[in-house]
Amino acid sequence: MLCAVVPRFANAEIRILASTGGEVGPFLNLFERVREMGERVVIDGPCLSACTLVLDVVPRDRICVTRRAILGFHAARSVDQRGRMYAEPEASAAVLQAYPEAVRGWIARRGGLSSRLLLLRGRELAAIYPRCR
Repeated sequence: MLCAVVPRFANAEIRILASTGGEVGPFLNLFERVREMGERVVIDGPCLSACTLVLDVVPRDRICVTRRAILGFHAARSVDQRGRMYAEPEASAAVLQAYPEAVRGWIARRGGLSSRLLLLRGRELAAIYPRCR
């Protein structure tokens, strides 16, 4: 779900405080609107799963991270009508290709996308995205 994605209209920025992810569609719609509006995205807490699509949709020069920022990546998956989860390898490959090269490299060095959640934070994250000022 889109938890704690807080727009700050006076500063023309979106602040992501805590998002555990959710369905891809709503995130893509939100981030496309952010891109079109020219807003900056401040990642100021966990941005997991579908939330990380911000890295694909919003230009890199309009994203910054705080010390609390955490990006969480995993392979794409779907849930059927009975609640069973299954892998979506083609979607995983497409999402991986959409991420910036530095993020793809970081994921590759950790074995690639899988059901395991990979957390990018701290100095490693600050080496890819600038700290917010």
